[in-house]
Amino acid sequence: MARAGVTTERLALAAAEMADEVGFDNVTLSAVARRFDVTVASLYAHVSNAHDLRVRVALLALEELADRVADAVTGRAGKDALVAFADAFRAYAQRHPGRYDAMRTRLDPETAAASAGPKHTAMARAILRGYGVPEQEQTHAVRLLGSTFHGFVSLEASGGFEHSGDSETSWARTLDALDVALRNWPSPSA
Repeated sequence: MARAGVTTERLALAAAEMADEVGFDNVTLSAVARRFDVTVASLYAHVSNAHDLRVRVALLALEELADRVADAVTGRAGKDALVAFADAFRAYAQRHPGRYDAMRTRLDPETAAASAGPKHTAMARAILRGYGVPEQEQTHAVRLLGSTFHGFVSLEASGGFEHSGDSETSWARTLDALDVALRNWPSPSA
């Protein structure tokens, strides 16, 4: 029988909080069980295994970030929307480093399709439409945005910019460069 107060949602949230505190790689069923003062076996009423718990953290993080990005970009277009999207992404990664790491968990196609991942893509595509990026080129442009945001945030989180200071100016210049690139997106080749 499931222990009172332990639910799948509470387990995922506790695991997400733990990921932010100690790193996503350190989230285990036994550590989460200790937080609830229950046995690991009792968690199996709510999650099938450690991978299931980790996927639930990833889904939670994807949903949280989608909500923050949607709030940030609402009513904005062009560079304002791009900067709002990017800043929300970066702020989430800084505030929730473990959850951010969880979002990189590989999801099976069915789970991915039902996740907030498609919302992220739809919001990015909306920004790209504002730049006039042709539909057949949007996948490439979405990958450019994701790679740039993730690369910068990951390097920053790992201390990669500490030796040279002023990452805020670098972030602003990066977004300026993306704005120029999107306004001048190359025509699709024949």
